[in-house]
Amino acid sequence: MTGENADVDALQRLYDVIEARKGNDPEGSYTARLFADGLSQIARKLGEEAVETVIAGASGDAAATVRESADLLYHLLVLWARLGIAPDEVWAELARREGTSGLAEKAARK
Repeated sequence: MTGENADVDALQRLYDVIEARKGNDPEGSYTARLFADGLSQIARKLGEEAVETVIAGASGDAAATVRESADLLYHLLVLWARLGIAPDEVWAELARREGTSGLAEKAARK
């Protein structure tokens, strides 16, 4: 990883902040507002950020892709928190798939 503040615990720390803001006043916290607006709004924002990330990547703009990726990850973590999914559950699923061909893994889902 590059950057002085980059480390493997950054997503967990962000998730913890998101969890802590679940019950906060929606007038004072964007995260609390997303929770108050409900699951469909969280999913919509995640979709928006995914599209913006794709556009930035397709344009070849690395700096914009980094910014949009950060937004995408934030909104993904909000969705996880809303659904009660802990990051460790996703990491465990990734670990389970490690060493398996993507094509084989996809075929096993059917």
